[in-house]
Amino acid sequence: MNKSCAVPSRRYTAGRRRMRLGVILGLTLAALNAGSSCTKGEAAQGKRLSIYNWTYYTPKSVIEKFEKEYGLTVIYDEFPSNEEMYTKIMAGGSGYDLVFPSGDYVAIMAKQGMLEKIDKSKLSNLGNIDPAVLQKAQYDPNMEYSVPYYWGAAGIAVNTARVPDFERKWTVFSRTDLKGRMTMLDDMREVMGDALVSLGYSVNSKNPGEIEAAKNLINTNWKPNLVKFDAEAFGKGYANGDFWVVQGYAEVVFAEIPPNSQLRKDTVFFIPPEGGPAYIDSMCILKNAKNLDTAYTFIDFIHRPEIYAEFADTFGFPATVNAPARELQTVAPYYQTEDLKATELKDDLGDALELYSNAWFNSVRTGN
Repeated sequence: MNKSCAVPSRRYTAGRRRMRLGVILGLTLAALNAGSSCTKGEAAQGKRLSIYNWTYYTPKSVIEKFEKEYGLTVIYDEFPSNEEMYTKIMAGGSGYDLVFPSGDYVAIMAKQGMLEKIDKSKLSNLGNIDPAVLQKAQYDPNMEYSVPYYWGAAGIAVNTARVPDFERKWTVFSRTDLKGRMTMLDDMREVMGDALVSLGYSVNSKNPGEIEAAKNLINTNWKPNLVKFDAEAFGKGYANGDFWVVQGYAEVVFAEIPPNSQLRKDTVFFIPPEGGPAYIDSMCILKNAKNLDTAYTFIDFIHRPEIYAEFADTFGFPATVNAPARELQTVAPYYQTEDLKATELKDDLGDALELYSNAWFNSVRTGN
């Protein structure tokens, strides 16, 4: 999975997406751990839990509530990509108990004996997990090694003041009248997946002809109309008015737009009904975790409906994984769980990844 020219898509967007969101929210790692840091002596004398999670992906308020209720200290470290997380843990890590990999890395780490098997008898809130999410999670549908944390996807944001009429399809990027006002993610699996879906194929197609057709669609119909492929500044460019249509993550786009601005009222975000690539991040207990029981307690804590609702509201997410939490949300999410129904998780493509890499790096991204 770590080939130099065949990098899984999340390396390009998910980590940077969350890092950018963290900057926007004005959070810092020091703030997250405020009141939670301790000396080595204090940690040795008291209870603790060591978490390794995506950057800015668990609200400070949730961590503080957990610490207060159970009288322990949470050590919270962050990673920007699955690859960095995996490499660090393979090299010995730092004694983490709980880690949050994406689906493909759950499969890899379980296969390599890096994860504890989940003892479901220690978890009372698994019934809150939406069965639809487990049906999607074919990498671990029975939660043998992982418990789903969040299910999400990229979509399209449109400034309706500038673009009043449009179809809610990926084909919006074919519109020549919007040339120079649109961006798509600098992400191989996302953009190639969108093109495959537009043609009626799977985002995980291994058919050379289908992959070639997706490449041609991007190069001929989409790329000529784009300002650029952009995985980092699309939200800011949209908020500034430079771009009118962007592919990206809702929480990044809306985090850049002032709360009471006209642009926020004019912005529509949607995941095309034909689907597209999606991701599920999960909570996993590392093999030989020193704080095993505390890790189980945290997983169960997260899936209390009121806690999961707080997590989702903080980031403007729908409560995709925890069904009862949907009734407790107080902030309208940027999209709905139902909008993800037609999406597909990005699978490990094995040798077929080379076909995507050739199409993307040697054709689509040539000259950019």
